[in-house]
Amino acid sequence: MSNVFIAFQRNEETRAIVNAIVADNPGAIVNEQPAMVKIDVPRSMVIRKSTIEEELGREFDLQEMQVNLITLSGYIDETDDEFTLSWNS
Repeated sequence: MSNVFIAFQRNEETRAIVNAIVADNPGAIVNEQPAMVKIDVPRSMVIRKSTIEEELGREFDLQEMQVNLITLSGYIDETDDEFTLSWNS
């Protein structure tokens, strides 16, 4: 089984995004480095706008993630409410 992953610059805003990803993806593995944080999840990862908004305490557009995005791996399925990475085609 292959992991999907996403990596962000490490800063205050991405801390809330990472917390939201971990909350919504049991089995998520967080690897924190000095300048980045990488999250691996087996097979499929869902990033929910609503969970990020709860963490940040404000409205959030999922496209805001791209400002701090370094890289990702997996097929992307994106709506206004969810960003999904998977190896399920």
